[in-house]
Amino acid sequence: MANDINPNIEFANTIPSRYYTSENILKLIRKDFNNQWMFCCHEDELSTNNVFPLKHIENALNEPLIITKNEERVAVLSNVCTHRGMIICGSPCKTKFLKCGYHGRVFNLNGEFKNMPEFDNAQNFPSDNDDLKGVNVGNWKGLIFSSICNNEFENFVSEIDKRVGWMPIQNFKEDSSRFREYEINANWALYVDNYLEGFHIPYVHRDLHEVLDYGEYKTELFENGVLQIGISNKKEDCFELPETSPDYGLNIAAYYYWLYPNTMLNFYPWGLSVNIIIPLSVNKTKIMYRGYVWNNKMLGKGAGGDLDKVEMEDQGIVEAVQRGVKSKFYDRGRFSPTKEKGVHHFHQMLNNFINDS
Repeated sequence: MANDINPNIEFANTIPSRYYTSENILKLIRKDFNNQWMFCCHEDELSTNNVFPLKHIENALNEPLIITKNEERVAVLSNVCTHRGMIICGSPCKTKFLKCGYHGRVFNLNGEFKNMPEFDNAQNFPSDNDDLKGVNVGNWKGLIFSSICNNEFENFVSEIDKRVGWMPIQNFKEDSSRFREYEINANWALYVDNYLEGFHIPYVHRDLHEVLDYGEYKTELFENGVLQIGISNKKEDCFELPETSPDYGLNIAAYYYWLYPNTMLNFYPWGLSVNIIIPLSVNKTKIMYRGYVWNNKMLGKGAGGDLDKVEMEDQGIVEAVQRGVKSKFYDRGRFSPTKEKGVHHFHQMLNNFINDS
């Protein structure tokens, strides 16, 4: 089904256009989402409501999940009652237990069955099958991820921790005013393509181009993702890096991390903006923004100053490309060896998965 992507970017072609237009390819890729780590929330979000449904993960995996926090731990559980399949939690709440609104079955916040009316005469009841199933949970400095099938969380976050682990991310505060949700008429992979290169910045993001030193824009690859580093033209708009940072002495305006398949962690001097990319159909994608503030004084400044404007510019481009890749006159392009290393890396990952499926 797939065409090989030459590992040497100087000779490589992009993935074929059918990757952006084929329902069958999208179905294969979405199955693989179950094997990957999905962003849930920042732990600070659980301080107000200690239980809420992870609807964005349900959209991505077609699997209803719920996140809970008690005195012992944070858990991610099935949000489906083990009695008759009712969704248990429909909205955020603060509670000490989970209760199904259909027939009153009760679970504790670890998912263990506690009680249910009218079951006194049921034999061999309850059993482990009456507990809510849990999935793997990873917590890196207050950022909580879950995976149905993957339990190698340390490998997933190791490259980020090496670079920005010095930040007190666990102390960042939820800022719901920075939460956004968009639906765009484009394939999810086109949005990722666009994110993974700074090549378009001078042509699409004129204001951002004035902030960043385009000539010093850096891209680094690692096994499960890509890091892009934006260098600031103005020292006052950059991080105050500790001497332990591998970037000490540089004017870093932003660290842009993409983690396969659909999580983007954008670190700015003011804090963290998270993008979550959810395929809804072959030509429709939901983009979710979440914001967690570290330094209020840096809000509105530098590369992270006007994210709404940058997002609208990107959406216009991506939707236009979706129209273009459907053309009978387009199939594959070539990569810029200096500016599209991140896109090339992503295309190799997609291509390898499709070939192995």
